[in-house]
Order: sequence, then structure tokens, then C-alpha cells
Amino acid sequence: MFIISLNYIAPLAELDKHMDSHVKYLKKYYKADVFIMSGRKVPRTGGIIIAQADSKEILEKIITEDPFHQHKLAEFTITEFLASQTHPHLKGLIR
Repeated sequence: MFIISLNYIAPLAELDKHMDSHVKYLKKYYKADVFIMSGRKVPRTGGIIIAQADSKEILEKIITEDPFHQHKLAEFTITEFLASQTHPHLKGLIR
């Protein structure tokens, strides 16, 4: 499991110009069962994506497709962790 942390480095107005394509990117990887959940940080300084993949390198490649990455609007940090406990309703979702 991985936590992808986005830290915005551009004004929100610039990010909002690319929001539709960012959401399309997110949906692609939800459909591929890579992304589990995502959302904005509060306050709106970035975002968080919870993901599952076979390696950090795979996620690094996936991140290059994000319009926020392509337009240098955010910095991305990937943290890998081993999920030792989970809510029972998530068991079928997580591999």
C-alpha cells in the first residue's frame, strides 16, 4: 500500500484550470484498481491518494501521467506502508 502526498506549488487558480483532466486521470486509475481513495488536504495545500501497486516504481510511472505533475503544479511524495489491519468492509477491495 502507498500514500501519495501532493503538495501544491502553483496558485489554486492554475490548478483549477487542470482539475478536469486531473479527475479524468484519477478515474482511470480507480477503474484499474490502483487508487483506493483520494481527496484534498484541509486547508487546500495539496492532496492525498491511497494506492495499491506492485512497486513504488510503478506508481512513479503512473504519477507522470497526472496533469498536476506534467504542468509542474505539485510535488509528489510516495510513502509505502504495510497494512496490518483494515476495516472489514475493505477486505474485498485491498489486494
